[in-house]
Amino acid sequence: QVQLVEAGGGLVQAGGTLRLSCTTSGLTFADYAMAWFRQAPGKEREGVSRISWGGGTTYYADSVKGRFTISRDNAKNTLYLEMNSLKPEDTAMYYCAADARRRTLTLGVPRSEDFGYWGQGTQVTVSS
Repeated sequence: QVQLVEAGGGLVQAGGTLRLSCTTSGLTFADYAMAWFRQAPGKEREGVSRISWGGGTTYYADSVKGRFTISRDNAKNTLYLEMNSLKPEDTAMYYCAADARRRTLTLGVPRSEDFGYWGQGTQVTVSS
C-alpha cells in the first residue's frame, strides 16, 4: 500500500519561510519522479514543482521560481519543499505526488494526470 504523508504546513507571515516534507512508503521512492501541487479555495490545482527520480532535474512554476526549492533524500524516502519569501498568494493546501510510472521524466509543468499517488495535503497559510 503506497502512502505519502505531508508535514510542515502552518501559518506564517508574509516574507517568512516554511519547509514541507513528504514521507513515502510502499513504493521504491528512488524510482519515481515527484512533484508538489497546491490548491487554493475556489481555484484549480496547480503544479508547483517537479523533481526527477535522481534529483538532478527540477522544474518550478514561474510563480515560485527563485523562492521555492524542491529536493529529495532517496535514502530517507522523503521529498521536501523549502519555501522562502512567502506571499499571501501562496496560501493553499499543498500536496505531494509520485509519478504514475517508474523512471519516467516529463518536462514542464507537472500535470495531475501524470501522477498516480497522492498525499492528503498540508495547509499553508500566509498572512499579510
